[in-house]
Amino acid sequence: MNNVVKSDAAGEGATARTMRERLGALLGRRHEALSPWVLRRTLGELQAVNDPAVSDVEGGRRAAGVASWYAGASPEERRDCWLLMSEQFAPDVSALDDARRDYEAALGTPGEAEAEVRLRRAYVSPRTRLLQRFAAFPQGLRFLLDMRAELLPHLKSDKRLVALDAELEALFSTWFDVAFLDLQRISWQSPAALVEKLIKYEAVHDVTSWADAKNRLDEDRRCYGFFHPRLPGEPLIFVEVALLQGLASSMPPLLDESADAADLGKASTAIFYSISNTQQGLKGVGFGDSLIKRVVETLRAEFSQLKEFATLSPIPGLRGWLGKQAEALWAATPTRTRQAIDKQLGTSGLTSAALLAALDKPKELDEKSPLARWLQGAAARYLSPELAPGDRPLDAVARFHLGNGARVERINWLGDPSAKGVKQSYGLMVNYLYDLKRLDKHRAALARGKIPVSGAVQSLLD
Repeated sequence: MNNVVKSDAAGEGATARTMRERLGALLGRRHEALSPWVLRRTLGELQAVNDPAVSDVEGGRRAAGVASWYAGASPEERRDCWLLMSEQFAPDVSALDDARRDYEAALGTPGEAEAEVRLRRAYVSPRTRLLQRFAAFPQGLRFLLDMRAELLPHLKSDKRLVALDAELEALFSTWFDVAFLDLQRISWQSPAALVEKLIKYEAVHDVTSWADAKNRLDEDRRCYGFFHPRLPGEPLIFVEVALLQGLASSMPPLLDESADAADLGKASTAIFYSISNTQQGLKGVGFGDSLIKRVVETLRAEFSQLKEFATLSPIPGLRGWLGKQAEALWAATPTRTRQAIDKQLGTSGLTSAALLAALDKPKELDEKSPLARWLQGAAARYLSPELAPGDRPLDAVARFHLGNGARVERINWLGDPSAKGVKQSYGLMVNYLYDLKRLDKHRAALARGKIPVSGAVQSLLD
Protein backbone atom coordinates (compact mmCIF):
# COMPACT_ATOMS: atom_id res chain seq x y z
CA MET A 1 0.00 0.00 0.00
CA ASN A 2 1.09 3.56 -0.62
CA ASN A 3 1.43 6.10 2.13
CA VAL A 4 -1.80 7.38 3.57
CA VAL A 5 -3.11 10.68 2.23
CA LYS A 6 -5.20 12.83 4.57
CA SER A 7 -7.26 15.92 3.98
CA ASP A 8 -7.89 18.95 6.17
CA ALA A 9 -11.15 19.71 4.36
CA ALA A 10 -13.11 19.90 7.60
CA GLY A 11 -12.42 21.54 10.94
CA GLU A 12 -12.09 19.93 14.30
CA GLY A 13 -15.74 20.47 15.14
CA ALA A 14 -17.12 18.49 12.18
CA THR A 15 -19.59 15.71 12.97
CA ALA A 16 -18.00 12.27 12.71
CA ARG A 17 -19.01 10.49 9.51
CA THR A 18 -20.01 6.88 9.22
CA MET A 19 -17.76 4.48 7.32
CA ARG A 20 -20.38 4.33 4.54
CA GLU A 21 -20.27 8.14 4.21
CA ARG A 22 -16.48 8.16 4.18
CA LEU A 23 -16.30 5.46 1.51
CA GLY A 24 -18.61 7.52 -0.71
CA ALA A 25 -16.88 10.86 -0.14
CA LEU A 26 -14.36 12.67 -2.32
CA LEU A 27 -12.44 14.44 0.41
CA GLY A 28 -11.26 13.40 3.83
CA ARG A 29 -11.48 15.31 7.07
CA ARG A 30 -8.76 16.39 9.43
CA HIS A 31 -9.40 13.76 12.11
CA GLU A 32 -10.08 10.84 9.77
CA ALA A 33 -7.02 8.61 9.59
CA LEU A 34 -7.49 7.22 6.07
CA SER A 35 -8.70 9.43 3.24
CA PRO A 36 -11.72 8.19 1.22
CA TRP A 37 -9.64 6.97 -1.71
CA VAL A 38 -7.25 5.06 0.61
CA LEU A 39 -10.27 3.61 2.42
CA ARG A 40 -11.71 2.41 -0.87
CA ARG A 41 -8.43 0.89 -1.93
CA THR A 42 -7.99 -0.78 1.45
CA LEU A 43 -11.49 -2.20 1.16
CA GLY A 44 -10.62 -3.43 -2.33
CA GLU A 45 -7.54 -5.21 -1.04
CA LEU A 46 -9.55 -6.84 1.76
CA GLN A 47 -12.15 -7.95 -0.78
CA ALA A 48 -9.36 -9.39 -2.92
CA VAL A 49 -8.17 -11.40 0.09
CA ASN A 50 -11.74 -12.66 0.53
CA ASP A 51 -12.34 -13.45 -3.15
CA PRO A 52 -13.98 -16.91 -3.27
CA ALA A 53 -12.64 -17.41 -6.80
CA VAL A 54 -9.03 -17.68 -5.54
CA SER A 55 -7.51 -20.47 -3.48
CA ASP A 56 -6.87 -20.18 0.25
CA VAL A 57 -3.14 -20.16 -0.51
CA GLU A 58 -3.50 -17.16 -2.82
CA GLY A 59 -5.88 -15.52 -0.37
CA GLY A 60 -3.31 -16.01 2.38
CA ARG A 61 -0.60 -14.47 0.19
CA ARG A 62 -2.79 -11.40 -0.38
CA ALA A 63 -3.57 -11.24 3.35
CA ALA A 64 0.16 -11.20 4.10
CA GLY A 65 0.45 -8.08 1.94
CA VAL A 66 -2.29 -6.31 3.91
CA ALA A 67 -0.65 -7.41 7.16
CA SER A 68 2.65 -5.93 5.98
CA TRP A 69 0.97 -2.53 5.45
CA TYR A 70 -0.83 -2.87 8.79
CA ALA A 71 2.47 -3.38 10.63
CA GLY A 72 3.54 0.14 9.65
CA ALA A 73 0.15 1.80 10.10
CA SER A 74 -0.66 4.21 12.91
CA PRO A 75 -3.18 3.22 15.62
CA GLU A 76 -5.82 5.43 13.97
CA GLU A 77 -5.20 3.86 10.56
CA ARG A 78 -5.43 0.39 12.06
CA ARG A 79 -8.75 1.32 13.63
CA ASP A 80 -10.10 2.28 10.22
CA CYS A 81 -9.00 -1.14 8.96
CA TRP A 82 -10.89 -2.83 11.83
CA LEU A 83 -14.01 -0.86 10.96
CA LEU A 84 -13.80 -2.00 7.35
CA MET A 85 -13.46 -5.62 8.47
CA SER A 86 -16.31 -5.28 10.95
CA GLU A 87 -18.85 -3.37 8.83
CA GLN A 88 -18.15 -4.32 5.23
CA PHE A 89 -18.06 -8.12 5.58
CA ALA A 90 -21.30 -8.75 7.48
CA PRO A 91 -23.74 -11.60 6.65
CA ASP A 92 -26.14 -11.09 3.74
CA VAL A 93 -29.40 -10.24 5.51
CA SER A 94 -31.60 -11.05 2.51
CA ALA A 95 -29.90 -14.43 2.07
CA LEU A 96 -30.44 -15.10 5.77
CA ASP A 97 -34.13 -14.27 5.49
CA ASP A 98 -34.54 -16.49 2.44
CA ALA A 99 -32.72 -19.39 4.09
CA ARG A 100 -34.76 -19.00 7.27
CA ARG A 101 -38.06 -19.02 5.37
CA ASP A 102 -36.95 -22.08 3.35
CA TYR A 103 -36.02 -23.89 6.55
CA GLU A 104 -39.31 -23.07 8.26
CA ALA A 105 -41.20 -24.27 5.18
CA ALA A 106 -39.18 -27.50 5.11
CA LEU A 107 -39.76 -28.45 8.74
CA GLY A 108 -41.17 -31.95 8.99
CA THR A 109 -40.43 -32.73 5.33
CA PRO A 110 -37.67 -34.87 3.74
CA GLY A 111 -35.89 -31.64 2.73
CA GLU A 112 -35.54 -30.37 6.31
CA ALA A 113 -31.90 -31.44 6.73
CA GLU A 114 -30.77 -29.83 3.48
CA ALA A 115 -32.66 -26.63 4.37
CA GLU A 116 -30.87 -26.58 7.72
CA VAL A 117 -27.51 -26.88 5.97
CA ARG A 118 -28.38 -23.90 3.74
CA LEU A 119 -29.47 -21.91 6.79
CA ARG A 120 -26.20 -22.67 8.56
CA ARG A 121 -24.20 -21.57 5.54
CA ALA A 122 -26.17 -18.34 5.32
CA TYR A 123 -25.12 -17.48 8.86
CA VAL A 124 -21.43 -17.72 7.90
CA SER A 125 -20.41 -14.15 7.18
CA PRO A 126 -17.87 -13.12 4.53
CA ARG A 127 -15.88 -11.87 7.52
CA THR A 128 -15.31 -15.48 8.57
CA ARG A 129 -13.57 -16.36 5.31
CA LEU A 130 -11.63 -13.08 5.41
CA LEU A 131 -10.16 -13.90 8.83
CA GLN A 132 -9.50 -17.50 7.82
CA ARG A 133 -7.47 -16.21 4.89
CA PHE A 134 -5.42 -14.07 7.25
CA ALA A 135 -4.73 -17.17 9.33
CA ALA A 136 -3.49 -18.98 6.21
CA PHE A 137 -0.10 -17.30 5.87
CA PRO A 138 2.72 -18.41 8.23
CA GLN A 139 2.53 -15.50 10.67
CA GLY A 140 -1.21 -15.00 10.19
CA LEU A 141 -2.36 -16.47 13.49
CA ARG A 142 0.12 -14.30 15.37
CA PHE A 143 -1.17 -11.29 13.39
CA LEU A 144 -4.81 -11.97 14.32
CA LEU A 145 -3.99 -12.50 18.01
CA ASP A 146 -2.09 -9.23 18.18
CA MET A 147 -4.82 -7.42 16.27
CA ARG A 148 -7.51 -8.54 18.71
CA ALA A 149 -5.33 -7.66 21.71
CA GLU A 150 -5.02 -4.13 20.32
CA LEU A 151 -8.73 -3.97 19.47
CA LEU A 152 -10.18 -5.09 22.82
CA PRO A 153 -9.69 -1.82 24.75
CA HIS A 154 -11.74 0.05 22.10
CA LEU A 155 -14.89 -2.07 22.34
CA LYS A 156 -16.59 -0.01 25.04
CA SER A 157 -16.12 3.27 23.20
CA ASP A 158 -16.88 2.00 19.68
CA LYS A 159 -19.62 -0.63 19.41
CA ARG A 160 -19.05 -0.85 15.65
CA LEU A 161 -16.13 -3.16 16.41
CA VAL A 162 -18.16 -5.69 18.39
CA ALA A 163 -18.96 -7.88 15.37
CA LEU A 164 -15.29 -8.21 14.41
CA ASP A 165 -14.33 -9.06 17.99
CA ALA A 166 -17.09 -11.66 18.28
CA GLU A 167 -15.98 -13.28 15.02
CA LEU A 168 -12.37 -13.46 16.18
CA GLU A 169 -13.35 -14.93 19.55
CA ALA A 170 -15.51 -17.58 17.85
CA LEU A 171 -12.72 -18.57 15.47
CA PHE A 172 -10.12 -18.64 18.24
CA SER A 173 -12.40 -20.87 20.32
CA THR A 174 -12.20 -23.41 17.49
CA TRP A 175 -8.57 -22.94 16.50
CA PHE A 176 -7.38 -23.07 20.11
CA ASP A 177 -9.58 -25.94 21.24
CA VAL A 178 -7.72 -28.05 23.79
CA ALA A 179 -7.83 -31.00 21.39
CA PHE A 180 -5.31 -29.09 19.24
CA LEU A 181 -3.05 -27.94 22.08
CA ASP A 182 0.06 -29.69 23.31
CA LEU A 183 0.85 -29.90 27.04
CA GLN A 184 4.58 -29.48 27.61
CA ARG A 185 6.69 -29.35 30.73
CA ILE A 186 8.85 -26.25 31.03
CA SER A 187 12.04 -26.80 33.02
CA TRP A 188 15.39 -25.17 33.59
CA GLN A 189 16.66 -27.31 30.70
CA SER A 190 14.14 -25.74 28.30
CA PRO A 191 15.47 -23.27 25.69
CA ALA A 192 16.51 -19.93 27.19
CA ALA A 193 14.06 -18.11 24.91
CA LEU A 194 11.17 -20.08 26.44
CA VAL A 195 12.35 -19.37 30.00
CA GLU A 196 12.54 -15.67 29.10
CA LYS A 197 8.91 -15.77 27.97
CA LEU A 198 7.95 -17.38 31.25
CA ILE A 199 9.61 -14.48 33.06
CA LYS A 200 7.90 -11.96 30.77
CA TYR A 201 4.40 -13.40 31.06
CA GLU A 202 4.33 -14.32 34.77
CA ALA A 203 1.29 -12.38 35.96
CA VAL A 204 0.78 -13.50 39.57
CA HIS A 205 4.17 -13.42 41.28
CA ASP A 206 6.83 -11.48 39.36
CA VAL A 207 10.03 -13.35 38.55
CA THR A 208 12.75 -11.13 40.01
CA SER A 209 15.89 -12.79 38.64
CA TRP A 210 17.28 -15.75 36.76
CA ALA A 211 17.93 -17.40 40.12
CA ASP A 212 14.24 -16.97 40.94
CA ALA A 213 13.32 -18.53 37.59
CA LYS A 214 15.68 -21.46 38.22
CA ASN A 215 14.13 -22.05 41.63
CA ARG A 216 10.65 -22.27 40.08
CA LEU A 217 11.82 -24.62 37.32
CA ASP A 218 14.13 -26.90 39.31
CA GLU A 219 13.73 -30.66 39.58
CA ASP A 220 11.61 -30.45 42.73
CA ARG A 221 9.07 -28.20 40.97
CA ARG A 222 6.89 -28.57 37.92
CA CYS A 223 5.76 -26.06 35.33
CA TYR A 224 3.49 -26.92 32.42
CA GLY A 225 2.13 -24.93 29.52
CA PHE A 226 -0.28 -25.32 26.62
CA PHE A 227 1.27 -24.77 23.18
CA HIS A 228 -0.29 -24.42 19.72
CA PRO A 229 1.52 -25.93 16.69
CA ARG A 230 1.20 -22.64 14.76
CA LEU A 231 2.90 -20.71 17.59
CA PRO A 232 5.99 -22.80 18.39
CA GLY A 233 7.84 -21.88 21.56
CA GLU A 234 5.00 -19.61 22.68
CA PRO A 235 3.09 -20.80 25.80
CA LEU A 236 -0.58 -19.79 25.71
CA ILE A 237 -1.06 -20.39 29.42
CA PHE A 238 1.19 -21.96 32.04
CA VAL A 239 0.92 -23.17 35.61
CA GLU A 240 3.63 -23.39 38.25
CA VAL A 241 3.43 -26.25 40.76
CA ALA A 242 5.13 -26.97 44.09
CA LEU A 243 5.09 -30.54 45.44
CA LEU A 244 4.81 -30.48 49.22
CA GLN A 245 3.57 -32.27 52.31
CA GLY A 246 0.26 -30.58 53.04
CA LEU A 247 -1.27 -27.25 52.00
CA ALA A 248 0.97 -24.23 51.50
CA SER A 249 -0.09 -21.16 53.46
CA SER A 250 2.45 -18.56 52.36
CA MET A 251 4.34 -17.56 49.22
CA PRO A 252 7.77 -16.62 50.70
CA PRO A 253 8.75 -20.26 51.45
CA LEU A 254 7.76 -21.26 47.93
CA LEU A 255 9.91 -18.50 46.42
CA ASP A 256 12.86 -18.94 48.81
CA GLU A 257 15.84 -19.58 46.53
CA SER A 258 18.00 -20.79 49.43
CA ALA A 259 15.54 -23.39 50.70
CA ASP A 260 16.41 -27.07 50.45
CA ALA A 261 14.85 -28.98 47.59
CA ALA A 262 11.64 -30.78 48.46
CA ASP A 263 11.69 -34.57 48.89
CA LEU A 264 9.46 -35.58 46.00
CA GLY A 265 9.14 -39.11 47.38
CA LYS A 266 7.30 -37.73 50.41
CA ALA A 267 5.17 -35.16 48.61
CA SER A 268 1.45 -35.59 49.25
CA THR A 269 0.10 -32.31 47.86
CA ALA A 270 0.45 -30.49 44.55
CA ILE A 271 0.11 -26.73 45.01
CA PHE A 272 -0.76 -24.66 41.94
CA TYR A 273 0.63 -21.29 42.97
CA SER A 274 0.61 -19.37 39.69
CA ILE A 275 -1.51 -19.62 36.56
CA SER A 276 -0.79 -17.04 33.86
CA ASN A 277 -2.45 -16.42 30.52
CA THR A 278 0.03 -15.03 28.03
CA GLN A 279 -2.15 -13.92 25.11
CA GLN A 280 -4.50 -10.98 25.64
CA GLY A 281 -5.93 -11.72 22.21
CA LEU A 282 -7.36 -14.99 23.58
CA LYS A 283 -9.52 -13.25 26.17
CA GLY A 284 -12.78 -15.16 26.53
CA VAL A 285 -11.27 -18.38 25.16
CA GLY A 286 -11.20 -20.61 28.22
CA PHE A 287 -8.75 -23.46 28.46
CA GLY A 288 -7.37 -22.92 31.97
CA ASP A 289 -9.65 -25.58 33.43
CA SER A 290 -8.42 -28.10 30.86
CA LEU A 291 -4.84 -27.19 31.71
CA ILE A 292 -5.39 -27.99 35.39
CA LYS A 293 -7.10 -31.29 34.57
CA ARG A 294 -4.30 -32.32 32.21
CA VAL A 295 -1.65 -31.33 34.74
CA VAL A 296 -3.41 -33.30 37.49
CA GLU A 297 -3.43 -36.37 35.23
CA THR A 298 0.24 -35.89 34.40
CA LEU A 299 1.25 -35.45 38.05
CA ARG A 300 -0.72 -38.48 39.19
CA ALA A 301 1.00 -40.58 36.55
CA GLU A 302 4.43 -39.42 37.78
CA PHE A 303 3.71 -39.27 41.53
CA SER A 304 1.16 -41.89 42.52
CA GLN A 305 1.35 -40.87 46.19
CA LEU A 306 -0.19 -37.43 45.61
CA LYS A 307 -3.48 -37.13 47.49
CA GLU A 308 -4.33 -33.41 47.39
CA PHE A 309 -4.45 -30.91 44.57
CA ALA A 310 -4.91 -27.31 45.65
CA THR A 311 -3.95 -23.74 44.90
CA LEU A 312 -2.36 -20.93 46.82
CA SER A 313 -4.18 -18.05 45.20
CA PRO A 314 -4.35 -14.25 45.47
CA ILE A 315 -7.60 -12.42 46.25
CA PRO A 316 -7.15 -9.47 43.87
CA GLY A 317 -10.54 -7.84 44.36
CA LEU A 318 -10.69 -7.93 48.15
CA ARG A 319 -9.37 -4.47 48.99
CA GLY A 320 -11.59 -2.69 46.47
CA TRP A 321 -14.68 -4.58 47.67
CA LEU A 322 -13.90 -3.99 51.33
CA GLY A 323 -13.42 -0.27 50.71
CA LYS A 324 -17.02 -0.12 49.47
CA GLN A 325 -18.52 -2.47 52.04
CA ALA A 326 -16.58 -1.57 55.19
CA GLU A 327 -19.22 0.74 56.65
CA ALA A 328 -22.01 -1.83 56.30
CA LEU A 329 -19.83 -4.69 57.52
CA TRP A 330 -18.64 -2.69 60.52
CA ALA A 331 -22.18 -1.69 61.40
CA ALA A 332 -23.19 -5.37 61.34
CA THR A 333 -20.27 -6.46 63.51
CA PRO A 334 -21.36 -7.75 66.96
CA THR A 335 -20.83 -5.32 69.84
CA ARG A 336 -18.43 -7.68 71.62
CA THR A 337 -16.18 -7.88 68.56
CA ARG A 338 -16.26 -4.10 68.07
CA GLN A 339 -15.25 -3.60 71.70
CA ALA A 340 -12.39 -6.10 71.35
CA ILE A 341 -11.06 -4.28 68.29
CA ASP A 342 -11.41 -0.91 70.05
CA LYS A 343 -9.40 -2.30 72.94
CA GLN A 344 -6.75 -3.71 70.59
CA LEU A 345 -6.31 -0.36 68.85
CA GLY A 346 -6.73 1.78 71.97
CA THR A 347 -9.72 3.59 70.52
CA SER A 348 -13.36 4.14 71.34
CA GLY A 349 -16.19 4.22 68.82
CA LEU A 350 -13.95 3.22 65.90
CA THR A 351 -15.21 4.40 62.50
CA SER A 352 -15.09 2.27 59.37
CA ALA A 353 -12.55 4.68 57.85
CA ALA A 354 -10.27 4.29 60.88
CA LEU A 355 -10.78 0.52 60.66
CA LEU A 356 -9.53 0.45 57.08
CA ALA A 357 -6.55 2.61 58.04
CA ALA A 358 -5.64 0.16 60.81
CA LEU A 359 -5.80 -2.73 58.34
CA ASP A 360 -3.29 -1.01 56.07
CA LYS A 361 -0.38 -2.39 58.12
CA PRO A 362 -1.20 -6.10 58.31
CA LYS A 363 2.41 -7.07 59.08
CA GLU A 364 2.03 -5.31 62.44
CA LEU A 365 -1.06 -7.34 63.37
CA ASP A 366 -1.12 -10.68 65.12
CA GLU A 367 -3.00 -13.31 63.13
CA LYS A 368 -5.18 -14.18 66.12
CA SER A 369 -5.95 -10.59 67.12
CA PRO A 370 -9.57 -9.39 66.92
CA LEU A 371 -8.85 -7.08 63.98
CA ALA A 372 -7.05 -9.80 62.02
CA ARG A 373 -9.91 -12.21 62.66
CA TRP A 374 -12.40 -9.57 61.52
CA LEU A 375 -10.49 -9.13 58.26
CA GLN A 376 -10.40 -12.87 57.66
CA GLY A 377 -14.13 -13.03 58.25
CA ALA A 378 -14.67 -10.22 55.75
CA ALA A 379 -12.53 -12.13 53.22
CA ALA A 380 -14.58 -15.27 53.82
CA ARG A 381 -17.75 -13.29 53.13
CA TYR A 382 -16.25 -11.82 49.96
CA LEU A 383 -15.30 -15.27 48.70
CA SER A 384 -18.45 -17.19 49.59
CA PRO A 385 -21.94 -15.87 50.33
CA GLU A 386 -21.51 -12.58 48.46
CA LEU A 387 -22.29 -13.06 44.76
CA ALA A 388 -22.20 -10.85 41.70
CA PRO A 389 -25.21 -10.61 39.33
CA GLY A 390 -25.90 -13.96 37.73
CA ASP A 391 -24.84 -15.83 40.88
CA ARG A 392 -21.17 -15.46 39.96
CA PRO A 393 -18.41 -15.24 42.57
CA LEU A 394 -17.23 -11.66 43.04
CA ASP A 395 -13.53 -12.38 42.70
CA ALA A 396 -12.09 -13.16 39.25
CA VAL A 397 -9.68 -15.82 40.55
CA ALA A 398 -12.49 -17.38 42.60
CA ARG A 399 -14.71 -17.52 39.49
CA PHE A 400 -12.02 -19.47 37.67
CA HIS A 401 -11.32 -22.09 40.35
CA LEU A 402 -14.86 -22.45 41.68
CA GLY A 403 -16.12 -22.76 38.12
CA ASN A 404 -13.74 -25.70 37.71
CA GLY A 405 -15.24 -27.46 40.74
CA ALA A 406 -12.86 -26.41 43.51
CA ARG A 407 -13.98 -25.28 46.95
CA VAL A 408 -12.76 -22.47 49.21
CA GLU A 409 -10.59 -24.41 51.61
CA ARG A 410 -8.58 -22.01 53.78
CA ILE A 411 -7.83 -18.31 54.13
CA ASN A 412 -4.19 -17.64 54.94
CA TRP A 413 -2.97 -14.68 56.99
CA LEU A 414 -0.05 -12.84 55.33
CA GLY A 415 0.10 -15.44 52.60
CA ASP A 416 1.57 -12.75 50.35
CA PRO A 417 3.31 -10.04 52.41
CA SER A 418 4.73 -8.36 49.29
CA ALA A 419 3.72 -4.81 48.41
CA LYS A 420 1.48 -6.20 45.65
CA GLY A 421 -0.15 -8.68 48.02
CA VAL A 422 -0.84 -6.02 50.66
CA LYS A 423 -2.23 -3.66 48.03
CA GLN A 424 -4.58 -6.31 46.62
CA SER A 425 -5.81 -8.12 49.71
CA TYR A 426 -3.97 -6.91 52.84
CA GLY A 427 -1.63 -9.86 52.32
CA LEU A 428 -4.36 -12.52 52.54
CA MET A 429 -4.30 -15.54 50.23
CA VAL A 430 -6.66 -18.48 49.82
CA ASN A 431 -6.36 -22.20 49.13
CA TYR A 432 -8.84 -23.63 46.64
CA LEU A 433 -9.02 -27.41 46.98
CA TYR A 434 -9.64 -29.64 43.97
CA ASP A 435 -11.30 -32.70 45.50
CA LEU A 436 -11.33 -34.93 42.43
CA LYS A 437 -14.33 -36.93 43.67
CA ARG A 438 -16.48 -33.85 44.31
CA LEU A 439 -15.77 -31.55 41.37
CA ASP A 440 -19.14 -32.17 39.71
CA LYS A 441 -20.94 -31.79 43.03
CA HIS A 442 -19.26 -28.44 43.66
CA ARG A 443 -20.04 -27.19 40.16
CA ALA A 444 -23.68 -28.15 40.61
CA ALA A 445 -23.80 -26.27 43.92
CA LEU A 446 -22.28 -23.19 42.30
CA ALA A 447 -24.90 -23.36 39.54
CA ARG A 448 -27.52 -23.11 42.30
CA GLY A 449 -25.83 -20.00 43.72
CA LYS A 450 -24.13 -21.80 46.63
CA ILE A 451 -20.35 -21.57 46.90
CA PRO A 452 -18.67 -24.68 48.37
CA VAL A 453 -16.55 -23.87 51.43
CA SER A 454 -14.70 -25.91 54.04
CA GLY A 455 -15.66 -26.02 57.70
CA ALA A 456 -12.73 -23.75 58.54
CA VAL A 457 -13.97 -21.04 56.18
CA GLN A 458 -17.55 -21.49 57.34
CA SER A 459 -16.42 -20.89 60.91
CA LEU A 460 -15.17 -17.45 59.90
CA LEU A 461 -18.70 -16.63 58.74
CA ASP A 462 -20.54 -17.87 61.81
